[in-house]
Amino acid sequence: MKKIILLLFLLPLLTFAQRGKARDSQPQPVQPQVRNIIFVVGDGMGVSQVYTSLVAQKADNSVFLRFPYTGFSRTYSHNRYTTDSGAGGSALMTGNKIENYHIALGPDGTPYPSFLTTAKRFFGKAAGFVVTSSVLDATPASSYAHVTNRKLFDSISLQMAQCDFDVMIGGDLNHFKPEYRKDGLAPLDTLRARGYAMAYNTMDLMALSNSRICGLLYPDNPPKAMDRGRMLTLGTLKAIEILNRSRNGFTLMVEGSQIDWACHNNDSTYLLAELADFEDMLSAVLDFAKQDGHTLVVVTADHETGGLSLLGGSIAGGQSQLSWATGGHSGLMVPVFAFGPGAENFTGIMQNSDFYSKFINLLSTTK
Repeated sequence: MKKIILLLFLLPLLTFAQRGKARDSQPQPVQPQVRNIIFVVGDGMGVSQVYTSLVAQKADNSVFLRFPYTGFSRTYSHNRYTTDSGAGGSALMTGNKIENYHIALGPDGTPYPSFLTTAKRFFGKAAGFVVTSSVLDATPASSYAHVTNRKLFDSISLQMAQCDFDVMIGGDLNHFKPEYRKDGLAPLDTLRARGYAMAYNTMDLMALSNSRICGLLYPDNPPKAMDRGRMLTLGTLKAIEILNRSRNGFTLMVEGSQIDWACHNNDSTYLLAELADFEDMLSAVLDFAKQDGHTLVVVTADHETGGLSLLGGSIAGGQSQLSWATGGHSGLMVPVFAFGPGAENFTGIMQNSDFYSKFINLLSTTK
């Protein structure tokens, strides 16, 4: 009788164990590999700027709502509570907090490579960037240059002319011509000699089909969104077209640079135009990533600009009442949005220096 009672007690446990074993033996869904990474930076774009855009797009139409994973990034620099763009961009690109005004250069003079450079050297990824600023501005410069001051444009342009990226698109042609430089050198000639197909306006850029392109689309900084058309979206699509030819995949950094400039000016009209332009580009990026299935898209900011507060408005009318606390940067955390394979790694509160290692780890585990 005791044996029968013991058997009746053990039978459910044995059945449960067998079911567990059966579940374990079932084929698990295969996680898509991270083949490509598109890192999008909204310069100066804090939570208030994002919500302004969301309201302006009548909420449900905002591209930001397409991201299934969100988080925050802490932006302080190596030596300041409030970062400048040099330190902020460098932390995002290189995974190291550095001193304000430095570009990808440690306090002891150590040069830090960007994740674009590392992905190209160690994983054979094609690499590039598209910005609505000078190609020598802080964020793009952080991806290829190493200087003690972000305003050393002559040095930065020489380093860009020697970097190994496949696509580089933005403004500031003049800094590549000898007549506009203190040193009299011609980085433009270096780019041509190294085989880059050059474009000096958006129309010419769209006509290029070469494997290495450099678009210096304006003599100085690109104009505001209302005057430059869809340069950001078209440039990003061209970059994806060129980079996606790589058999090893690609990494791309895209920056909506003038969100920051609008906030420095406390100019609400300027800001809304830049945010609409940013959403247009994001829509194109997410459409590509969704169709591709192997592209991780991460969006964040290097810092918040303007100390923007939203004190009221009309949801139905798509309007927000903007109030500015400063014409400079603030120390606020900034939002993070992620889409695609590996996106779940970009939630919670992280450091701005965490993105590099997260990107490289994802590429390492899916090599």
